[in-house]
Amino acid sequence: MKAFASFIMRGYPQAALVAATGAILSLLLPLLGPVSGAAIALFTLRRGGRDGALLVALATLGVAFLGALAVGSPWPALGTLLILWLPLWVLAALLRATRSISFTVAGAGLAGILVVLAIRLLVADPAAGWVELMGPVRDALVRDGVVQSQAADALFAAIARWMTGAFAAALVLQWLLGLFIGRWWQALLYNPGGFGQEFRALRLHRVLGVAGMVLLLLIALVPGPGLIPDLLIVLLPAYLLQGLAVIHQLHQDRGLNPAWLVGLYILLVLFMPHAELLVACLGLVDIWADVRTRLARTPGSNT
Repeated sequence: MKAFASFIMRGYPQAALVAATGAILSLLLPLLGPVSGAAIALFTLRRGGRDGALLVALATLGVAFLGALAVGSPWPALGTLLILWLPLWVLAALLRATRSISFTVAGAGLAGILVVLAIRLLVADPAAGWVELMGPVRDALVRDGVVQSQAADALFAAIARWMTGAFAAALVLQWLLGLFIGRWWQALLYNPGGFGQEFRALRLHRVLGVAGMVLLLLIALVPGPGLIPDLLIVLLPAYLLQGLAVIHQLHQDRGLNPAWLVGLYILLVLFMPHAELLVACLGLVDIWADVRTRLARTPGSNT
C-alpha cells in the first residue's frame, strides 16, 4: 500500500489516473469509490488545496473520457465531481488547515445535514422520488418472483421514507472513508504511525453530543420517519467513528491481540446495521463520559 501511495504522489498524471480509474471501476465495484477519493485526499493533504483542485479538474476530464469510452457518456464525470471529489477536496483542505480530525469529521456531518435539507427543500415529495428511482430494482424483484407486486409496493414505499437520511449518511461515510484512507497513506509515506495516533484521539465536540441527545429525545416524542430521524442518521457515521476510536484506544491500552479488532470488523459486516448502531452509541456516550480515560489501564496494571 505504501508503494501505491508513493505512485500517486509522483505527480498529476499518476494521481489523476488512480482517481479516474477508481471512479469508473466503482460503477461496478462500489467499494473502489473511497479509494478513488483517497487519491484526491492524499494529494490535497500533502500539496495543498490549489494542487488538489487542479488534480480534481484533471481527474474529472479523465472520468469524462473513460466514461465516454466505457458507457458512451461523459456525464458520470459530473456526478463523481459533485458527489465525491469536491466534498473530499474541501474536507482534505480543511484537515490540512486545521490539523484537527475531529473538526473535519464534524464538518462532514454538517455537510450531510445540508444534503438532507437541500433534498427536502428542492424535492416536493422526497419519498415519491425515491420510489421512482428504486423502480427498476422493484420491477426486477417482482419479475424474478422474489416478492409479490403488492408486497413490493408496500416494502419500497416504507424504505423510501428513510432513504433521504440513509443516502446522506452514505455520502458522509464515503467521504470520511476516502479522507481517512488518504490520511493513512500520507502517514505511511511521511509520518509512520501518525494516523493511528490521530484516529485514536478522535473526540467530537460536545455540540454534536448535545445535537445527538436532542434528536433522540425528539424522536422519542415523535416516532417515525421524517426530518428529525434523517438528521440523526446523518450524524451516525461521526458517532460510529468516535466509537471505533474508543475501541482502538482501549485495544492499545490493554495490549490486546490484533485478532480482536479483526473480529470486531467482521461483526460490523455480518450484523449490519445493528452492530454499527451499538458502536455509534458508544461514541455518543464517550462524548460525555470520556470512556477512554475511565477505562484506560492504570500504571502497573496487569489487565
